[in-house]
Amino acid sequence: MSYQPPFQLTHTMMRHVAHIGELIGTWKAANQNQLVPELRRGNRIKTIQASLAVEQNTLTLEQVTAVIEGKTVLGLPKEIQEVRNAFTAYEALERWHPQHIDDLLAAHALLLHGLIDDAGHWRSKGAGIYRGEQLVHMAPPASQIPRLMADLFAWLANTDAHPLIASAAFHYEFEFIHPFGDGNGRIGRLWQTLILSHWQPMLAFLPVETVIKHRQQTYYQLLTESDQKSDCSAFIEFLLQAIEDSLQEAINTQPDTEKTRVQTRVQTRVQTPELILALLSEHPQMSLAEVAQQIEKSVTTVERAVAKLKTQGRIAFIGPKKDGYWQVIQE
Repeated sequence: MSYQPPFQLTHTMMRHVAHIGELIGTWKAANQNQLVPELRRGNRIKTIQASLAVEQNTLTLEQVTAVIEGKTVLGLPKEIQEVRNAFTAYEALERWHPQHIDDLLAAHALLLHGLIDDAGHWRSKGAGIYRGEQLVHMAPPASQIPRLMADLFAWLANTDAHPLIASAAFHYEFEFIHPFGDGNGRIGRLWQTLILSHWQPMLAFLPVETVIKHRQQTYYQLLTESDQKSDCSAFIEFLLQAIEDSLQEAINTQPDTEKTRVQTRVQTRVQTPELILALLSEHPQMSLAEVAQQIEKSVTTVERAVAKLKTQGRIAFIGPKKDGYWQVIQE
């Protein structure tokens, strides 16, 4: 495959990937592998408000919530329509596949419905991106968009890159191509969410956009620098940091009822094996000492639980002691 987004794998990326994996395991364990509907809806509203705010939509979180609930809101009709469109698009995530171009066009049609004439179609004119009066990026000619997007989707379908890295590289390259007349930023962020949700479904409800909103100057600066250097490695590292920070915030702000439920489960000896299985299913190369630290139990307690799980045929250790891994056996 000749096409490759311009990035180099770095130690920083790998460190982020490892830590994100650990945080996802913690987040999933804290929510019993599935967010309650109230959390899903709340996080989705945060995502929509933040992603639109990056694009200069002025509606507050309370106003966005009211729009989605069908209440009357005093605001610009265009901004209200953007909220309705975004909610419709994010609710449709499950029926799209990240490697299908037709789905991307359908998503754009929903996001920009009633806002531009060519929603759901590639741009037909040249496009320059300005910050104030300064031109910071001249997008490729419109005639090249079908080829460039086909190359990008083919790379996404065949790359061996970790989904976290692939999603961030796709995000950069999508913004570089700038295939639509409007809405490129919001659909680029939506598509990264879609890619990640096919790797870990709960990430469909992680409001990474709230972190990006607070760091949008750096977000735009790194997009520009990546163009100038023909290397988007720093931009990928930025997005990985945003995902990591968003996960940490989601864990830290668990509702009290959820925290109580999780603490009760962790403290119950009968449930300890389930926590171990959940962790090792996500992180098969974890040592038992690391597992013990994650679930706040002694190493001895974890070793006893694992020995029992082995006897029950629910877990096995594959390979040599130093380089082997745990295999959770599904019942």
